[in-house]
Amino acid sequence: MIGLTSTARLLKALGDETRMRILNLLAQEELSGTDLMEILNVGQSRISTHLALLKEVGLVVDRRAGRRSYYSVAPGPAAGFWEKTRKENRNTPEFETDSAGLQALRERKKDKARAYFDRVAASFSEELLPGRTWEGLARALMLLAPRARYCDLGVGDGMLTLLLAENALSVTAVDISKEMLSALESRAETQGIGNLETVEGDIEDLPLPEASHDIVVASQALHHATNPERCIAEARRILVPGGRLLVIDLLAHTEEWVRDKLQHVHLGFTEQGLAALLTDAGFQNVSVFRAARDPQPPHFMTLVATGVKP
Repeated sequence: MIGLTSTARLLKALGDETRMRILNLLAQEELSGTDLMEILNVGQSRISTHLALLKEVGLVVDRRAGRRSYYSVAPGPAAGFWEKTRKENRNTPEFETDSAGLQALRERKKDKARAYFDRVAASFSEELLPGRTWEGLARALMLLAPRARYCDLGVGDGMLTLLLAENALSVTAVDISKEMLSALESRAETQGIGNLETVEGDIEDLPLPEASHDIVVASQALHHATNPERCIAEARRILVPGGRLLVIDLLAHTEEWVRDKLQHVHLGFTEQGLAALLTDAGFQNVSVFRAARDPQPPHFMTLVATGVKP
């Protein structure tokens, strides 16, 4: 329940067009102050002032990720109060313009990630990449004994994809980089592998039909996703009932350089956080364990997580 004093403060906070536009954007996606500046074409000081006021009245919360802060709509009565206002104004020209700006921002970020992978496709296998250890891959592959239809999300250098194809009924390799997929196709042809299909697409919006695969693998791909929840949900969608998800990724770390150099969006995941992603998406029999530690500094740790679609 919201008292009169709190209601008055909320009404005052909502009595500004820019603040309502900020809230509408944050209701769709967690964003940084820089993101909001770009979409709304508003200066940093104004955005900071608006966000501070919205935090003060309990409409917005933030979290730190390295040097950046990300904002989202806070849960609770205040959010419910705002949501009614948002629904009544969802078709206004301002909200529609901002939604278009948000989509443009998403596309720009996707293009940046694609450009990175296109640029390094030829030499990707020679890159020093966090978490790429044969020990971790081998231990994870022990879970993939069934001869089945696999989907590999984010192919990277293609090592795991090609290993899967050696024993699978079929493998669908999904990546946003056309160049990465072309390199994979060349290696598959050289090795005489004919059960591999490549699909150019976003791992958060898979261009694949529902219930079309038996096992989905996301090896060192989830930390590239803007919204890991969407990636996990999409994996569940394309799995058959009883199908299995395998995630191989990094334990949470503090190596900020991977954001710009390797296009990592997230600095790994905690065991609890990774387990929650799978559980919240509806997977059962969720298991998360530490598989391997890189021998060279900074000694990235590899996590393996599995879950079953009911």
